[in-house]
Amino acid sequence: MTAAIRVEDVAIGNGRHLRVNQTGTPGAPALLFLHGSGPGVTAASNWREVIEGLGDDYHCVAPDILGFGDSSYPDPQPQGFAAQAEVRIDALFQLVDALGLEKVVLVGNSMGGMYSLRMAQLRPGLVDGIVLMGSGGMPGLAPTPELIKLITYFDDPTVEAMAELLIQFVHDKGAFGDTVEKVAAERMPIVERPWIEAGHRAMFGPEMLSFTPDDLAKIDKPALVVHGRQDVIVPLECGYYLAEHLPQADLYVLNECGHWTQIEQAARFQAILRTFLGGRER
Repeated sequence: MTAAIRVEDVAIGNGRHLRVNQTGTPGAPALLFLHGSGPGVTAASNWREVIEGLGDDYHCVAPDILGFGDSSYPDPQPQGFAAQAEVRIDALFQLVDALGLEKVVLVGNSMGGMYSLRMAQLRPGLVDGIVLMGSGGMPGLAPTPELIKLITYFDDPTVEAMAELLIQFVHDKGAFGDTVEKVAAERMPIVERPWIEAGHRAMFGPEMLSFTPDDLAKIDKPALVVHGRQDVIVPLECGYYLAEHLPQADLYVLNECGHWTQIEQAARFQAILRTFLGGRER
């Protein structure tokens, strides 16, 4: 049985809003799902199946992060990954407060994982646990050729280039080709908005958001690091690094899986997440 998704624009101050997808009942344990950074990405394209599957037991909240999808965008655009992160994370905190969420488990994919770690640094009392899926954050990690394709997408922003980029997010390209083409087509109307390109280009500079071993050692929260063995966007070594230095982390490596764990192995990811959440609540 799948839970119905409720979509609304939540005001966060200064005339801005975040487009938010929710399932489940407010008051149930809250999960805040943070998507990655690909061109045209939305919370729905990242998390639809997951929040439908978990809404029977949890209050699932999946926003389009500030500057993505149908949410407001910063004007002017902060320059650099870390500067963008600070503005977007502040907006996420405003969302959490607007929804009256006192405790959340953060579930972050790729860039969303990095934002999850930073949120735990800034407001540890809010965070009840952290799930990192294909997350970056390892210092000195050189970008893979596939990640460079993502960064430079707007040099050739066509639907064909989008499909060619997104197929790299999965390991089993034969089985998920149709899914990738559907997601690519879904993203194109968003990609064509000028502020989406401006935000994308502003984000990827020399200064990234990373976490030293000492930084991670201070994030003393129950944590689950999930990583696809065949992830070519964020290499598996980053997952090992995060799991090694987060003091309460478990590590789960999925074989025959790329960067999109939640799509390529949706049932397994939900089962792993439920196991983590159940263990955390005991």
